[in-house]
Amino acid sequence: MPLIGNLQVSPQGFGAMGLSHVYGKADEAASIRTLHRAIDLGVTFFDTATGYGNGHNEELLGRAIAGRRDGLVIASKFTHRRGSDGQRVSAREAVEASLRRLNLARIDLYYLHRVDPETPIEDSVGELGRLRDEGKIGGVGVSEVSAAQLRAAHAVTLLTALQSEYSLWSREVEAEILPTARELGIGFVAYSPLGRGFLAGAGPIDDEDRRRIHPRFQAEAVAANARRRRTIETVAERLHRTPAQVSLAWVLSKGVVPIPGTRHVGHLEDNWAAGELQLDDATIAELEAAFPHGTTVGDRYPAEQMKSVPAEPALA
Repeated sequence: MPLIGNLQVSPQGFGAMGLSHVYGKADEAASIRTLHRAIDLGVTFFDTATGYGNGHNEELLGRAIAGRRDGLVIASKFTHRRGSDGQRVSAREAVEASLRRLNLARIDLYYLHRVDPETPIEDSVGELGRLRDEGKIGGVGVSEVSAAQLRAAHAVTLLTALQSEYSLWSREVEAEILPTARELGIGFVAYSPLGRGFLAGAGPIDDEDRRRIHPRFQAEAVAANARRRRTIETVAERLHRTPAQVSLAWVLSKGVVPIPGTRHVGHLEDNWAAGELQLDDATIAELEAAFPHGTTVGDRYPAEQMKSVPAEPALA
């Protein structure tokens, strides 16, 4: 079983974001069935956040794990964004609210979801460190930070984990961020390892699906990126596997912990089976040649959201 810092987790975790209407309307009963099946398969690492459905996602996960908490590692995240009353949210307030929504006495891993422009990262993680010392959280994490920000935060409070987007079509972290995390002994958690479903061959998306506003899901970008995806499909056909399994096996080959998410038990089981697939060096090189760093068409997020993620230098 891999380690994230001192937390022992399953080789794959489960990203719960999509269970709260981000990708169109979700069915809560079906979502809970999927979460229960994940536990039955052996998934022990579950990831949520205060911002997923304005707390709905934490509440949903809390209901799903009731009576099944033993052996699970639960992670959540917060931002300092202003609430409806105009007041900023402190790390302490966020943790207390997450504990209530999840119905837990302790959250195993708690991240700063995005660096706040008005709050030094050292202040944010410093308060999380105090909450860890009080036993309210087990480990401190950060998400979508630069290598310099990672070093600054780790100098204040020893970090357990870094969570960033990482997949064949989002390889920016390979330049500096991932090597820095490894140097400092910080576990790396890869979100959107299937490119928000694109690398798994996701079909048309609903009108309410947030991906409709993402640059990579505009028609021209989809057409260009689909040509690259054909290499994944070719490898999958050759290995008698699915594109999702090939894409996840590539992420797993990098020694990180991916947290794919899905609403569907069938997709969950397909993703989990990627752990049985070991890609050889030639296949890894073939896949990477189809997705050179920085060549995916379209930004990861709409322009406003791109301001909150670090710009990475090109790979040498």
